[in-house]
Order: sequence, then C-alpha cells, then structure tokens
Amino acid sequence: MNTLKDRLKSGQTAVGTSALANSDVNFLGDTDYDFIFFDTQHSAVEIKQWQPSIQTLKGKKPTPIVRVSDNRADLICYALDAGARGIIVPMVNTKEEAAAMVQSCKYYPKGVRSNAGIRGEWGDFDNYRDYLDTVNEELLIIPMIETTEAMENIDDILSVEGIDVLLVGPSDLSIALDVPLDYPSDTYQSGLEKIANACKNHGVTAGMYFIPPGMDPNMYVEKGFKFFTLPWNEWAITGIRTGLANINR
Repeated sequence: MNTLKDRLKSGQTAVGTSALANSDVNFLGDTDYDFIFFDTQHSAVEIKQWQPSIQTLKGKKPTPIVRVSDNRADLICYALDAGARGIIVPMVNTKEEAAAMVQSCKYYPKGVRSNAGIRGEWGDFDNYRDYLDTVNEELLIIPMIETTEAMENIDDILSVEGIDVLLVGPSDLSIALDVPLDYPSDTYQSGLEKIANACKNHGVTAGMYFIPPGMDPNMYVEKGFKFFTLPWNEWAITGIRTGLANINR
C-alpha cells in the first residue's frame, strides 16, 4: 500500500530527495530513497507537468510526494489525480487551515476530495469503496510549519486528525524566528526542539524539508526529525567518479 507510511509508523527514519525539472526520475526511482518530492511552489513546473515523472515511479520504492503552492482543494486534487501518494501544503498556520487540508485530501465520508476514478498505485480492489477507504487511510498528509503564528498554534494544528508529518520549512522558519539562515543558532535549534516535542506528544512525525547545508543529518534524527530530504547530485557524481577510477584508462 504505502510502505513509507508504514516506515514512519514504526519509528524509522525516512530519507528522500527532490526532483528537478531536468532530473532523471527513472534513475532516482532505482535508488534507495524512501520518497521523492515534486515541487510546484518554488518551481516553474506545474502539477500536471509532473504527471509523467510521477508515473515513472510506479512499481518502484520511492513514494511520490507533491508540494502544492497553496492550500487549495483544486491544486491538491490535481496532485492526487496525477498519482501523488503524499501531499505537502506550505504555510499552514492554524487548526482550521490544517483541517481544510485534510478534508481536501480525503474522499467522502472523511473529506471532500472529488472522485475521478482510481488514481495512483494503491493495489487491486474487489469494490470501489475499498479503494476509497484505502486512499483515506494510506495517503500521507504533510502540512508545513514555517511561521511564528504556526509555532503559537502548533498543538492545535497537531490535534487535527489525519496529519502524518509536520514538516519544517527551514529557511522561512529561520526568518520568522529572526535568525535568517542561521541554522546552528540557539534560537533556531530551540524552535526545532519545540516542534519535535510537540510532534512526539501528538504521535506525528517531525520532518525537515531539507537538512541545512553542512549540518549532520544524524543530529536531526537524534532531535526527533525522522523525515527529510538530502540532495542526490553530489553522491551520484562521487559514485560515477569512483567507478571510473577503477578502470584502466
């Protein structure tokens, strides 16, 4: 169904990466990443343009997750119809906004998502109701926390049923905390600890959209962040260079 969700429920760490417009998604699908992000917020690529790349992951390990540009039912529906198995919404600041996101992600009776037939790779079903219920249960719902308003409302946001991951927007949160991009600062790290503790109390996974450059991912794992991305380009280049170095040229 959704092995990524199972992994998070068991307390394991899930590591993904972001696809770019020129990324070889078929190649990324054969890696050991747990998920791949497709961004439509800070990207010139629109949701429907990502559909072929998302479909490329069918039958592969990484789970396709789409970040929409706004908390709108139509954008969420486009992403889900394209085959996303997880949805990220930026700038979720209140309980009401989180609840609206969940409603847009889920089919009736748990939500208001419009039906367009079976979408995504969810398995085989004896009847259509089983498909609807499976998607409602297995889809990953991931609001982003990026502002002081969201920090103040964190417990209310996390009380919304259906949230799987609360995802930190590292840059925007640092700006909101008045320590722009100063990720090692005590102010920023204290903010992360507040988020990690709140997530733990509500049984929700704490996540980072990316691990800040030069910082140890394991430090974040120890803080309680079990869901984050790491760039793949440098690793791929290193691997290719290593392979070539073993050939007598």
